[in-house]
Amino acid sequence: QVQLVESGGGLVQAGGSLRLSCAASGSISSINVMGWYRQAPGKQRDMVAIITSDGRTNYADSVKGRFTISRDNAKNTVFLQMMDLEPEDTAVYYCNARIFTRTPWTPAYDYWGQGTQVTVSS
Repeated sequence: QVQLVESGGGLVQAGGSLRLSCAASGSISSINVMGWYRQAPGKQRDMVAIITSDGRTNYADSVKGRFTISRDNAKNTVFLQMMDLEPEDTAVYYCNARIFTRTPWTPAYDYWGQGTQVTVSS
């Protein structure tokens, strides 16, 4: 079994900052891509930022220059530093990881966290 546990969401005023964390645990052999996605009420879930195991990153245009994704491979943890937050950033943020488990001969599988609410007030 694999579990992703997020933390760090909350309520912040526009222009403020938050840092999200997501730790993967369980029967993990290796983790390929890790990332953050978000879903606002009535909207689809969209990619915010992703990072590969060797540190390559990709960001949604709306967060470039304001958000920074990083990871600690030794701790199977991914972070999202969010700066200069805007009311439009309000959403539930989900952690995602493509994980190879220790079960032999099985492909990588996308796992999701339970989500953490980020609310930015104007």
